[in-house]
Amino acid sequence: MGKGPGLYSDIGKKARDLLYKDYQVDHKFTVTTYTSNGVAITSTGTKKGELLLADVNTQLKNKNITTDVKVDSRSNLFTTVTIDEPAPGLKTIFSFVVPDQKSGMVELQYRHEYAGISNGIGLTAKPLVSFSGVIGNDCVSVGTDLSFDTASGNFIKLNAGLNITHSDLIASMTLNDKGDTLTASYYHIVSPLTNTAVGADKRIDPA
Repeated sequence: MGKGPGLYSDIGKKARDLLYKDYQVDHKFTVTTYTSNGVAITSTGTKKGELLLADVNTQLKNKNITTDVKVDSRSNLFTTVTIDEPAPGLKTIFSFVVPDQKSGMVELQYRHEYAGISNGIGLTAKPLVSFSGVIGNDCVSVGTDLSFDTASGNFIKLNAGLNITHSDLIASMTLNDKGDTLTASYYHIVSPLTNTAVGADKRIDPA
């Protein structure tokens, strides 16, 4: 387990990744090649019935700067530039989608031994502003996740979470949808030697 509480997005992530990440019912293929100067090019194709969806992702790393550029089958261009640790514990992420002029976003992440903070702001005249923070350590942490729409003057996200980590298990609980939905998740390493784990994720909607 990593040192410190991590970020809010890490709460329940182990169980979600185990249950849902890379789970495919469609035909999918991925090919990755590396150039001599370290550029990684990944081509992915997914067949959904008679429809074929494809994208090409290019990743370039230069010291502490990573640039990811992806083009999908709808000619959308997704660009993400990550600057890792311009200062200790700090990460800066800049992302945008072409041709969506309202998609620009800047995010600052800060990881500390007892806290994890993420702030994001959209690059528009009336941006969406997000904040998430976690306090605790690598055993117990609590946090909140907020998003405020400056155009409407309303909070569109008000979430809270709790994470408990042991040597071989992680239990998490989050309160989402402005308190209307409770989600509990569980991740347990059954056998470290065979890398076997079990997980559960349960959403509870109050009547």
